[in-house]
Amino acid sequence: MGEAVRVIGKSPKKRQAFISALLKDIEALEFMIEQNVFETYPIRIGAEQEICIVNEHWIPADNSIQILKDINHPSFTTELALYNLEINLEAHALRSGCLYNMEKELLQKFSLAREAAKKNNSELLLAGILPTISKNELTLKHLTPLERYRNLSKKLKDLRGDNFDLYLKGVDELHLRHDSIMFEACNTSFQTHLQVNPKEFVQLYNWCQAISAPVLAASTNSPILLGKELWSEIRIALFQQSIDTRHSIDEIREKRARVTFGNDWIYKSITEIYKEDIAHFEVLLTADDIDDAMELIRQKKIPSLKALRLHNSTVYRWNRPCYGVVNNIPHMRIECRYFPAGPTIKDEIANMALWVGLMKALPDDAKQIWNQFEFKDVKSNFVKVARAGIETVLVWRGKEISARQLLQKELIPLAHNGLRKCGLQDDEIYAYLSVIEKRLHTHTGSQWQIKNYRSLKKIMNNGDALISLTQAMHQKQKENIPVCEWQMIDTEKAIKERHKNMKYMHQLMTTDLLTVYPDDPLSLVQKIMLWYDVDHILVENKKGKLVGVITAGHIVESVSEKINLDGISVMKVMKKELITMLPDAEIESCLYTMQSLMISSLPIVQNDKLIGIVTKNDMLRWIALHV
Repeated sequence: MGEAVRVIGKSPKKRQAFISALLKDIEALEFMIEQNVFETYPIRIGAEQEICIVNEHWIPADNSIQILKDINHPSFTTELALYNLEINLEAHALRSGCLYNMEKELLQKFSLAREAAKKNNSELLLAGILPTISKNELTLKHLTPLERYRNLSKKLKDLRGDNFDLYLKGVDELHLRHDSIMFEACNTSFQTHLQVNPKEFVQLYNWCQAISAPVLAASTNSPILLGKELWSEIRIALFQQSIDTRHSIDEIREKRARVTFGNDWIYKSITEIYKEDIAHFEVLLTADDIDDAMELIRQKKIPSLKALRLHNSTVYRWNRPCYGVVNNIPHMRIECRYFPAGPTIKDEIANMALWVGLMKALPDDAKQIWNQFEFKDVKSNFVKVARAGIETVLVWRGKEISARQLLQKELIPLAHNGLRKCGLQDDEIYAYLSVIEKRLHTHTGSQWQIKNYRSLKKIMNNGDALISLTQAMHQKQKENIPVCEWQMIDTEKAIKERHKNMKYMHQLMTTDLLTVYPDDPLSLVQKIMLWYDVDHILVENKKGKLVGVITAGHIVESVSEKINLDGISVMKVMKKELITMLPDAEIESCLYTMQSLMISSLPIVQNDKLIGIVTKNDMLRWIALHV
């Protein structure tokens, strides 16, 4: 919501006034449903596109405000972080040509944004999570300086009462604490909207929940966060944990997360969802000029339900019910919020085609869905797919079936029929659903990223691999070729490109380090040197501070003096005076230092912490490819 909002303060009167408005909004909504005042034709679709902004080094660029000024178009708006922006697409009637038209509109608006970004020495990228984003960009100094973002961040932190915990485990693990909601800014999505008839809302919303897992399975595109291989769609876990206001003691009380898939089917009305959210989630924000909805009803006017919409915007359901008013006519819609941005605009419209087609092909036996599906199975499917993607085995109508097989044999044909019922021609349907089908035989966005990231890491460090991955994604997006047709990255070309553009030590350094502690025995050092064929090992204390280095010469000298290696600690023999460099030191200058001092490596230190190392072999590779 673009309007001015503020935190619900400690004043009981303000809180009571907002809650009173919420309750009146619910009453007004129920009245309007009973009176059949909602628009039912034509059915419309829409979408919101979130975008990453990167600089010439392919890392986040904090210039969304200037880019938006240069674009100067009402369809574009800010996001939580200064390195993201959003495009709001027009609503399109669901009929022949609508998908073609949406793709055309999005391409045109994306091109407009790209031109503005270029003027600001930036590029735009579609990625569920930008591979190159780092902890440096996840602090409040990167928060978009608007009141509603500051208010939301402050209120969620106050509710939490402590830092937020993040623990994500996939192939790799990520465990850290953070002091704001900025990790949520990692996530960029392509949110799709479908207008629904209020009389069909219950059936369609439940069906929407049931199909979420297989639809997500075909569209995952966010497998990497901070260089770690995590879930196939790690946005799902990251979003929940990045703004989770619960405390560990709340496990006893089963307090609910604000980011949620839901806990049960709905049975009677959209208002069941809103009532649940009011009952379980504290109000966070209020706004100016909140009307008395029931008074407007009595005046035969259509209320905006401002309080309800604002509260709804602070409860983050993956399938979100929405109320809106256009030209003084109210409507209901469902927002599908789990689609990641990318890999291309063509892919995004294909994802939308699958979802909309399935929504418009509701099977008769799914109208009372609780007779066919267990809600716990549906919710479990969603989490499993977020973890494993297209390789997941789902429980569908009580039986196990692979996501790939379910899509191929049942859901893609069903979506085709649903789109045809809406008047779309076969060529338009095939143009998008064929993209989904081809992914089943090639790869999704997540699979492509992981395969290439692993390949790149064999020949370059993690940071360079992430940059090369991001650069390749950008190039393929410019061509709007769907991910199912993407080839593997040319690694030889990629490494030449990376070394050509390397200037600073943090670009060259290795971060996967072998270290020992000062009180470790020399026997451990000897074994590590033998196992890994290295001639020196850095020494750090328990706080990660570099305190020395121990060399093979130290070991040889101790052995020649017949010293028991088990009985002597590293600190007794290590060299304590070291030459170190900062991560932003220039490579050429450091090369001169290594040559003039005849040293074989340079530890990289930041804020007294050891963060990496550059060896003579790293320098030799840089020289060979850079000169």
